[in-house]
Amino acid sequence: MAFVDAPSDEPVLYGLADGVATITLNEPDTRNALSAELLAGLLAAFERAEQDPDARCVVLCSSHERTFSSGANLGGFAADAALVHKHFASERFVALFRRIGSLTKPTLCAVRGHVLAGALGIALACDLIVASEDATFGTPEINIGTFPFMIMALIYRNVPRKKANELLLLGERWSAQEALAVGLVNRVVPAAIFDAAVADWAAKLASKSPAIMRLGKEAMRRQLDMPLDDALDYLRAQLSLALSTEDIVEGVTAFFEKREPEWKGR
Repeated sequence: MAFVDAPSDEPVLYGLADGVATITLNEPDTRNALSAELLAGLLAAFERAEQDPDARCVVLCSSHERTFSSGANLGGFAADAALVHKHFASERFVALFRRIGSLTKPTLCAVRGHVLAGALGIALACDLIVASEDATFGTPEINIGTFPFMIMALIYRNVPRKKANELLLLGERWSAQEALAVGLVNRVVPAAIFDAAVADWAAKLASKSPAIMRLGKEAMRRQLDMPLDDALDYLRAQLSLALSTEDIVEGVTAFFEKREPEWKGR
């Protein structure tokens, strides 16, 4: 989707083109199992996107044609290691969910194939999900004697409670259309036009004012769990802040002049 400026054998690739940063899971031999190396690579890539002044939005995808990610590396659960070290290792998931969730640029997860276990949490941490019609989603942890603890909070913030319970307790997979029906994904498209659909939304995201997008992304995250009155007061203050920017003046001016806005990012 975007030019990749890293060796193709790296576990995570980063590319940038036309304001779109593309982060690619690139361990097809393991079906992108979420190893410590891959998680570290994802953290570094999202941090790079945050600091990259030319990146206006981020697309997360996979180089594997049939799998986005199979989830956590199960070998770690049975490894002969001290419990405290296993506990420390799980912090990588927390750090990644927080990094994606607090990104000041919009994030779009492009999903084809299987999205399982911890990988579902990574997808849900993104702002938008576009799925190929062949995608499947699931939390099969219960079937192997564990539970999707690490991604539960993200599931309950994206899926109605009873359907979330179904996902967590039964360990069954959902088709892309089933995921769409409960709001787990935003859009399902035929495989033949998947790349074009992702590119279309990415281009639209990258075309917005970076200053207003940053204010909006922060407001989306912070107001989520506020009481209503507190949220309204906070959002009113954010609107006043947005009204002080040059970009809002440019956007309104361009609208009345029937032209495309030229954002200054301030």
